[in-house]
Amino acid sequence: MGFMSRTRSLVPSVRGPFARGVAIVVIAIAGAWLGISLGGPVRTSVGPVDIGMSAAPSWSGETVVDVHPLGTLTFDTHDAPVALRVTLDNINPARAGALLEDPRLSSQLPTLLEKELREGVKTLALRALLCGLLGALLVSLIVFRRPGAALAGLLSVVVAMAATGAGAALTFRPNSVVEPKYTGLLAGAPSLVGSAESIVTRFESYRSQLAKLVNNVSQLYDTVSSLPIYDSDPTSIRILHVSDIHLNPVAWNLIRSVVGQFKIDAIVDTGDLTDHGTSPEDKFVEEIPTFGVPYVFVRGNHDSKATQRAVAKQKHAVVLDDTVKEVAGLRIYGVGDPRFTPDKSVEVDSAAETLTALGHAYATRLGQAFKQPVDLVAVHDPTIARAFSGAVPMVLAGHAHERSTELLPSGTRVLVQGSTGGAGLRALEHDEPTPVAASVLYFDRKTHRLRAWDDITLGGLGEQSVQIERHVETDPGRTISPGPTVTPSPTGEAADTKAP
Repeated sequence: MGFMSRTRSLVPSVRGPFARGVAIVVIAIAGAWLGISLGGPVRTSVGPVDIGMSAAPSWSGETVVDVHPLGTLTFDTHDAPVALRVTLDNINPARAGALLEDPRLSSQLPTLLEKELREGVKTLALRALLCGLLGALLVSLIVFRRPGAALAGLLSVVVAMAATGAGAALTFRPNSVVEPKYTGLLAGAPSLVGSAESIVTRFESYRSQLAKLVNNVSQLYDTVSSLPIYDSDPTSIRILHVSDIHLNPVAWNLIRSVVGQFKIDAIVDTGDLTDHGTSPEDKFVEEIPTFGVPYVFVRGNHDSKATQRAVAKQKHAVVLDDTVKEVAGLRIYGVGDPRFTPDKSVEVDSAAETLTALGHAYATRLGQAFKQPVDLVAVHDPTIARAFSGAVPMVLAGHAHERSTELLPSGTRVLVQGSTGGAGLRALEHDEPTPVAASVLYFDRKTHRLRAWDDITLGGLGEQSVQIERHVETDPGRTISPGPTVTPSPTGEAADTKAP
């Protein structure tokens, strides 16, 4: 009885030579795929990278390179019903170090990568062939229990695999490497594979770009492996801090990837989402609902009141403008920037004294108008942010397009974010590209204090780098009290003053 009796009961129900032939083919192919799935994957080394390679059925042929945790690259390489998946399993530090430090070995890297990758594909094809044939034979014998049927199934699989291999070879598109589809963090750095035109016209250029990609991934894994140890409690509140997107859609790709990979509870955007605050730019904010988590927004000096209203209409958006809201368990206070610089008809007062006075006024109001303590403040300008010294444990800001953090004497920490949009088109105005920056903040769910944060940085326009840098708060339970604080002096240098 059991499985064998059930299979025997199914076979006689297939009547007629045609139907029986179809059944033999279907069962044999299913057995072949089972054999390929169980025994076909191979592990090999390609340069300093240990990779896994596997084949799987696919309606449209493709090659997927999984660079965990950065994301994937998908190439439309062929039309045969089989997909090749390449997974980066590990970086061999010794081999990577040797390749990066020895100029002779580094110069040989492109050739080495091609050779080892080609050998890996050949091994995968041979192993998939053997495991597929063995799987087809065994499953056919189990189901039909007759050598004739099993041999017929085996022959059908031979024909099918030969046809699949021929189809892949005949439809192979080598130029598909210049048009990959990116997912995950790699979606924010399509320049990783270099210039498409160079790859098509000069294969040597592609080889050097491939070598550079492997070097960069090696350096990334080396960076991650040396991070300070912090056991990010799964119950912690995870906040993604972004700022100064400036209409760059690359930022949306980065945010979407980080939200999923870091299990983000809420996003805090400290302004300059747009460039000119015009109505056509309102379309840009319609990506906000796709993240599926609360999106806290404070207006920057490039965002108009109309921009603020457009954000407020989006699902999951939480606009703060001299208001407090509880988001993901944290009480957050936010205020929009008082300036709107694109409006040239209005004089803009950006004097440090004016902004500091404004910040002090908001900080005083925060202590008087809101009964419950606030865990986090979000503003756009760092000068206004520092004026909240002693009022709250943590203040987030942007505006400077350069990430920095400062622990004020009062115990308040100010974290200034870089540009999550690489400063948008402004990146073209400078000799050095502006990095794409964001940070993941880990808050204790009970105390609501910051415990650690990860700074994520992607190289700017034309750069090819990704960095994740871990920071641990050394005294998360420190006392926050009004006292000496740091405010900008007229010369732009820091000066100690007394809080009002």
